[in-house]
Amino acid sequence: MDGQAMRHDWLLAVLKPLGIGGPLRQLGGEHDLNFRAATAEGDVIVKAMRQRGEPALVERQCAALAHASAADPGLPLPQVLAFPDGLPWQAVRDDEGQSRIVWVQRSLDGIAMGEAGPQQPAVLAELGALAARLDRALEGFALQPTTEAAKWDLLRAGWIRDRLDVLDGERRQLVAAILADYDRIFPRLAALPAQALHNDLNDYNILVVPGLTVPARISGLIDFGDMTVGPRICGLAIAAAYAILDHETPEAALAALIAGYHAVAPLASEDIELIWPLLRMRLAVSVVNSAIEAVDRPDDPYVTISQAPAWRLLENKAIDGALIGARLRAACGLPVTDNAERILAWLDANRGDFAPVLGVDLDDAEVVSLAVEDSILPENPFDLRADEARRLTGAVDDRIRLGRYGEPRLVYTDRAFRKGPWKASNRRTVHMAVDIFAPAGQAVHAPLAGKVAMVEYRANPLDYGGVVIMEHRTGAGEVFYALYGHLDPAVCDSLKVGDEVAAGAVFAKLGAPQGNGGWEPHLHFQLALTLDGMGHDWPGVADPDDWVLWRALCPNPAALLNLPEERVACTPVDTAELLAERRARFGSNLKLSYRRPVTFLRGWRHHLFDEMGRPYLDAYNNVPHVGHAHPRIRAVACDQLARMNSNTRYLHPAQTALAERLTARLPQELEICFFVNSGSEANELALRLARAASGGYDIVTPDHGYHGNTTGAIDISAYKFNKPGMHGRRPWVHLVDVADDYRGRFRRDDPDRARRYAGQVDAALAEIEQGGGRLAGFIAETFPSVGGQIIPPQGYLAEVYRRIRAAGGICIADEVQTGLGRLGDFYFGFEQQKVRPDIVVLGKPLGNGHPVGAVITTRAIAERFAEGPEYFSTFGGSNLSCRIAAEVLDIVDDEDLQGNARRMGERLLSGMRELGGRHEVVGDVRGIGLFTGLDLVTDRESRNPATDVADYVTNRLRDLRILVGREGPADNILKIRPPLTIGADDVDMLLDRLDLCLKEAGTALRATKP
Repeated sequence: MDGQAMRHDWLLAVLKPLGIGGPLRQLGGEHDLNFRAATAEGDVIVKAMRQRGEPALVERQCAALAHASAADPGLPLPQVLAFPDGLPWQAVRDDEGQSRIVWVQRSLDGIAMGEAGPQQPAVLAELGALAARLDRALEGFALQPTTEAAKWDLLRAGWIRDRLDVLDGERRQLVAAILADYDRIFPRLAALPAQALHNDLNDYNILVVPGLTVPARISGLIDFGDMTVGPRICGLAIAAAYAILDHETPEAALAALIAGYHAVAPLASEDIELIWPLLRMRLAVSVVNSAIEAVDRPDDPYVTISQAPAWRLLENKAIDGALIGARLRAACGLPVTDNAERILAWLDANRGDFAPVLGVDLDDAEVVSLAVEDSILPENPFDLRADEARRLTGAVDDRIRLGRYGEPRLVYTDRAFRKGPWKASNRRTVHMAVDIFAPAGQAVHAPLAGKVAMVEYRANPLDYGGVVIMEHRTGAGEVFYALYGHLDPAVCDSLKVGDEVAAGAVFAKLGAPQGNGGWEPHLHFQLALTLDGMGHDWPGVADPDDWVLWRALCPNPAALLNLPEERVACTPVDTAELLAERRARFGSNLKLSYRRPVTFLRGWRHHLFDEMGRPYLDAYNNVPHVGHAHPRIRAVACDQLARMNSNTRYLHPAQTALAERLTARLPQELEICFFVNSGSEANELALRLARAASGGYDIVTPDHGYHGNTTGAIDISAYKFNKPGMHGRRPWVHLVDVADDYRGRFRRDDPDRARRYAGQVDAALAEIEQGGGRLAGFIAETFPSVGGQIIPPQGYLAEVYRRIRAAGGICIADEVQTGLGRLGDFYFGFEQQKVRPDIVVLGKPLGNGHPVGAVITTRAIAERFAEGPEYFSTFGGSNLSCRIAAEVLDIVDDEDLQGNARRMGERLLSGMRELGGRHEVVGDVRGIGLFTGLDLVTDRESRNPATDVADYVTNRLRDLRILVGREGPADNILKIRPPLTIGADDVDMLLDRLDLCLKEAGTALRATKP
C-alpha cells in the first residue's frame, strides 16, 4: 500500500540516469525498501535491498525473471530496467553510509490481492493457471537454495517446532497438530521431484485489476526474493494458503484455484492430498514467524499484516479437512478415491444380480418428482409442515414408488440444512439417494452381503428415524457403504455394529411416520465410496454449489437396485438450454435481468427459488405486493375459478366490493372506479379521462418518467421515448424536471427548491399557449421511480397542482409504485405531498401480480368521459381480478404490512445511511418506507454518476442471492423496493451484502483512477 511521499537523496542520485526524479512513495516490505515512482514511460518500482545485502540475491531474481519471461512471454512478470552501464542493479551507500543494492522494475497494473480482498472463483482459477505456467517456465532454471529463504521453504518448515513457545495455549496445540500432519506427509513430499519455485505467491505478491463492467483479472506475479528449490506442490500450497484468506467459501475458493492449476499442469491424486496439510503448514510458519518478528519489531505493520486472517483460517472449525482431498480431486475431474472407478465398474457389471432391496422388482415402479420444478411442497419452502411430510407423493394406494437421485427439493427446511445465518443463505437441497416409497412395515433386504458399520435411532423430526450404514465389498474386496434410512426403530434392537448380514437377508422394516422422522414411509437408499468426511450425521442432501463433490462421493445407487441410472436420475432445468430457446423465440429487446440470467421456479413471500432450490432475497419486485405465492390469494383464485370468471357487463358483488374498499382509502371526492388489466392500460384511460374533462390534449409531465408500454403511455414516458430508435417527444408533451433535489438544478441547500421546480410548469403552460394547444393535465409518478427513486421536496406537488388547475387541467397521480401502503406512513404517495389528485392510477401490485389495475376519479370527470363512446375492457374488472385485488387490500390490513413497511423501511434506511458514511461511492441515500434508493457516485464533490459501480453492485448482489435493480437517467441509482413482507433478518442480510459489494466496488473504482 502506498505510503506518504518520501525523499531519499542517496537513492534519487542513482535513479536520475533512468529518468526517475521523485517523489518516491514507500511501499511495504519485510526487510528491503520498496518505492513507487513516476517516469515519462509510466510508473516504476524501485527496490533498495537491505543494508549489506548480497548482490547475488538480486542477480538470481533478475535471472529468474528473464528465464521465465523467455519461456512464457505471456506471463505477467515484472520487467527489470537496465542502468546505463548495462547492469540490472547498482551498489550505493544510503544515508547511514551502508551499502545497498538498488534495482528498478516496470510497474504492473493492479493492486495487491491482499488489498483488493477475497477474489471470486474465476479469478482464483486464473491465478491457479498462472501459477502452473510460472512453475513450467521455471522448470529448467538452475537455482541453489539460500539460507535467506530457508524459513519459507516448506521442505524445511519443521524449524517452527522449536519455537512454539511464542504461542499461547490452544494456538500452540493447534500448530503442534499441524506439525504432526506435516510429519505424516513429509516422506511423500521429500520424494517428489524438485525444481525452482517462486515460493512466495502470497496475497501481496499477486496483483489484481478489480473489475466493474469487466471481470477482474490477475495482472502480476511479483517479488521473487524468496525463491527456493522444491516440489511444485509446495509453491501451489503457498499460493492457495493466501488466496483463500478471509474467503467466505474457502473450500470452494481452494477448489477453483487447484482446478485452474491442474488444467495447465496436471496433478496426481496423491499429490493433491498433500495440498491441505502443506497449506496449513505454510500458515503455521507465517503465524509463528510473525509472533517472533513482532517481539523485535512491534511497530512494523508489515510483520503482522497476514497474521490475523491466517489465524482465522487455521481456527475455522467449519472447514472439514477430511473432505478437502476429495473436493480437490473432484474439482480436477479425478476419481474421488483411489478405488472409486473400480467400485463403480464392479457395481455396473453386476447390475441386475443384486438381491431386491424391498424384496420386489422395481422395474415397473412409478417414478415421482419432488423437484422444485414439479412439486409445490412445501407450501412454505422454509417450513415443511408435519402433514406435508407425511404425504410427499400424495399416494392413495400401497404401490411402490421411486424418488429420484440428484433431485433438487425444497422439503429440507430444518435449520440444519441451511449453511449461513439468513434464509437466503446457501442451503442443502439436492437429494443424494434414491427413495423407495412403500407401506410401513415393508421388509428391507441387503442387496449383497455386508457388515453393520452403524445403527441408531434418530428421533428428531424430519431426521432419519431408524438408520443403518452397511459396509459392503466388491468381488475384489474393495469397500463401499450404503445407508438405509427411515427404518422402523426396532432395527436398533435387532442389529449391532459388526453384525454380518447375508445377501438377500431381511435386516429391517420401513418405519411408520411416528418412528421414521415423521415422513411418508419410504427407504432412503444412499451409496458412499468412503466414510471420510461423512461425519456422524452422514448427509443425505447436498448444497447445489457442492454437487460436484457429493455426486462423486455418493454416486447414483441405481446399480444396487438393479435399475439403469437414467431411470432414477433427475435432470434439472438446463438454464443454458432455456436461454437459447428464449433467444430463438423472443425479440432481442425483451431483456433479461443480470449478466448471468437467473431461472426462478418457486416463490414465497419475499424470496424466490431457482431450479436447484437456491433461495434469493427479492428486494426488487414491487408487483408481488403482499409476497410471492400468498396462500390467501391462491385460495381466492381457486375458489373463483371453480365458479366463473366474466366481465363487468354482468352484475357481480366482487366488483362493487373492490370499489368500496378502494374508495374508502381515498379522498371522498374520488368515488368512481374503472378496472383494467395493467398500469399501462390504467394510464391510457387516465389520459382519456383528463382530455374528456378538460377539453384539452396537451400533457405536462416530468422528464424521465415512465407510465407503461402502450403507445399512449410511451408517448408521455420520456424514459422510453428518448431512447435510441424511438420517436422522441411529441409536440403535445411538455417536460419539466424531475424534482430531484440531490443532483437536479435546485438542491437541498435551496429552501425554495419545491417552488422553483414547480415553477417550471409555468414555462410548459406558456409553451402550450404559444403552440396553440390546450392543456389536458399533469401526470407524474408521485415519487419518480425510474427517475431514480426520487422523493420530491415537500410542497412540490401542491404548487404544481395549483398551477395546473388554474390553467384548467386535470391532476393525475400515478401510484403504481407508491400506493397501497408501501410508504409505511402513507397509504398513497400523494398523501405525503398533502395533495388531492383528480385521478389516481393503480397497477399490478393491486393484484399481487395478477393482471389488474384501477383508475379512480371524481364523478364529474367520469360523467364528462361518459358523454363519449362506451368504455369496456374485456377482463378489466373480471370477477377473478376483483376478488384477488380485494384480498390484497385485506391482507395489507390484516398482516399490518403498511406498518411493516414503515418499520423495515426505517431499519433499511438507517442501515443504508451507515453504509453511506463508510463508502465514498454512496452519494445519497433516500426513500420512505420500502421505496428506497442509493445514488452512487464516482466522487461526492462532482456527484458524477457511478454507473459502472451500480452495474457491478447489482450483478454482484445477484451472485450473493439478492435481487435489486438500478434506475435513474444514468442508471447509477440502486432501486430497492421489496415485497411488503420483508423481515428484519432479511434487511440485515441486504445491508451486510450491500456493504461487501460497495467495498469491492469502491476498491475497484479507486484502482482504476489515475
